[in-house]
Amino acid sequence: MSKRDYYEVLGIGQSATEQEIKTAYRKLAVKHHPDKNPEDPHAEEKFKEAAEAYSVLSNSEQRRRYDRFGHAGVSSAATAGAWGAPGFSGIEDILGDLFGFGDVFGAAGARPGSRRSAAQHGSDLRYDLEITLEEAAAGMTAQLRIPKLEKCEKCDGSGAAAGTKAETCQTCGGAGQVRYQQGFFSVSRTCGTCRGAGQVIKSPCDVCRGAGRVEREKSMEVKIPAGVETGSRLRIQGEGESGLYGGPPGDLYVVIHVSEHEEFERQGNNLYSSVPITFAQAALGSEVSVRTLNGEQSLKIPAGTQTGTVFRVRGQGMPVLGGRGKGDMFVSVNVVTPKTLTREQRRLLEQLAQIETKDLEDKNIVDKVRDIFG
Repeated sequence: MSKRDYYEVLGIGQSATEQEIKTAYRKLAVKHHPDKNPEDPHAEEKFKEAAEAYSVLSNSEQRRRYDRFGHAGVSSAATAGAWGAPGFSGIEDILGDLFGFGDVFGAAGARPGSRRSAAQHGSDLRYDLEITLEEAAAGMTAQLRIPKLEKCEKCDGSGAAAGTKAETCQTCGGAGQVRYQQGFFSVSRTCGTCRGAGQVIKSPCDVCRGAGRVEREKSMEVKIPAGVETGSRLRIQGEGESGLYGGPPGDLYVVIHVSEHEEFERQGNNLYSSVPITFAQAALGSEVSVRTLNGEQSLKIPAGTQTGTVFRVRGQGMPVLGGRGKGDMFVSVNVVTPKTLTREQRRLLEQLAQIETKDLEDKNIVDKVRDIFG
């Protein structure tokens, strides 16, 4: 499942100040804290989601990367920042102010029976890909460059130096969290010793420095099927970030954005366009050439066609995604009045005007006679 936009999570705009970000997070932390919502199964997830958004947007460098690359640029930092790595101290300070835990609370230790597994599932990534309407109609192969965290090859993702291994954290007993209690009120806090991992690496790998993952940019090809539209999502399993300490990788979600076309407007699988014609073509009938995504095609204009008339060209719309067939193209004609005339054009139009005026006068005479004789 893809992550929501961090600004949307906190309910703020992209121009929000640091203080507005902090204020928005404080409100959500109070509203969704698990200990205040014991009967709400979704409270903890909402609480974590808000913490993750705050950990990124409160950091100027991470916020800059997020504004530029989206989740793909900061997902590793966001996950770590929200649950124990650098950047979490700001969240701890806010929660300490809100709920009053700290030195006044007594540490109640780890939650009984809640031993934490070291292996953790990797984060999903999102990549926003902009393509043209022609590319959406024909399908394409996109070349992507994805910045992400991948498993450290030297320690095979364990984070420990060769010949050593991680040990169970003595502070939290492997739970990754320590519960603080004062009276009837308690708060779970990420263990400061193991930073939520439940294990401590005393001899870290010299390549990843104990993280088990290193940041790399991966180049890959992704096939975009014909018929995609803005909002279409392609899931590429296992191409997200590597899991921690041997955990499975996340997935990559490629979100499609089809850019606007200068000539065609898309509605579902149908395309809409317009073509200019002259008064003579509209009155006498004609055959004009119209542009489609597959090249030029002839369109027959019947005599007496009025401006705004819409003609249907079957099978010249967008392909049906994952199915067979195509939509249609609808072409509206626009009778164009010339702004300047040559002498010959003016002479001919003046003759036409005289004929049309005589026709109208004759029609009026006939109408009068009909009125007289009923």
